[in-house]
Amino acid sequence: MLKYTAKRILHLIPVLLVISMVLFGILKAMPGDPVLAMMPQNPSAYKSPQAKQKIYNEIKRRMGYDKSIPEQYIRWLGRVLKGELGESNTQYKPVQQVIAQPLKNTFILNVGSTIIAFILSVIIGIKSAVRRGGVYDKFWQVFSLVGISLPTFFTGLILIFFLAFKLGWFPAGMMPITVGLTKGEIFLSWIKHLILPTITLTIGSLASTSRYVRNSMIDALSQDYIRTAKSKGLSDKVVIYSHAFRNAMIPVVTVVAWAIVGMFSGAAITETIFAYNGIGKIFIDSVMQQDYNVVMALNMMYALLNVFGNLLADLGYALVDPRIRLE
Repeated sequence: MLKYTAKRILHLIPVLLVISMVLFGILKAMPGDPVLAMMPQNPSAYKSPQAKQKIYNEIKRRMGYDKSIPEQYIRWLGRVLKGELGESNTQYKPVQQVIAQPLKNTFILNVGSTIIAFILSVIIGIKSAVRRGGVYDKFWQVFSLVGISLPTFFTGLILIFFLAFKLGWFPAGMMPITVGLTKGEIFLSWIKHLILPTITLTIGSLASTSRYVRNSMIDALSQDYIRTAKSKGLSDKVVIYSHAFRNAMIPVVTVVAWAIVGMFSGAAITETIFAYNGIGKIFIDSVMQQDYNVVMALNMMYALLNVFGNLLADLGYALVDPRIRLE
């Protein structure tokens, strides 16, 4: 497996190189001029049209936008290989510093919702498959359909309206206040602010994943080896969890792999609704502000997560299914 993993990682290098070229070209083809966004907004800063043009040319030269697109790409790639992602056009600090804290915030938000959704999905999916056609199964089938159908922003707005505005149980959004608080108070503040966005993300993930587990379990329970296990007198618990569940996990591995990758990718809509300073919100803000260096860095991060998500899914298949041999 180590040999296979090393080979796949080597194959990812040209893939990422091509992706970076495409993304860089698309970014440069976007309408708008990032230099204008970096110009001083105070009209008194320009004594004359010539002075304004001089400032424009200086910013353009400093950012390297006066070079041809291939030369800009090569210079960008050279910086990335040295671990430099450039400087934010709007915040005037290294991109690493711009995305470091939002990335941490996104992980904190997503890791909780992912773990909760996965555990509940396994429990609900197994019970729904075992009690197929019953009241329990029908309830969660309806829940899944509603959860999948409702847009994330609509779910978030409903939770904000009832639990924040009407009942006042939780904050409507924003980041927790930590100034002047003890460690215990800071922890409680984080919990309160994370509850609503976590519920929003969990509902969508639970609706789809539980349905996936249920269908996989139904398929596994209908196999001949399950009937053989029952005919040997094995208990239902052993048949379900030792025989059916392991085989049912094979198609679920893909969902789990992408859920792990998703912990770092951000939830742009949810983070925007709750004004949560995560990587998804930073990405949207950077696109709107034409902050090319930040957008490019995040796009490459998403590309990297996607290719490694595929690798993780392949490795997961081999771990769960002994019939699969990776070479």
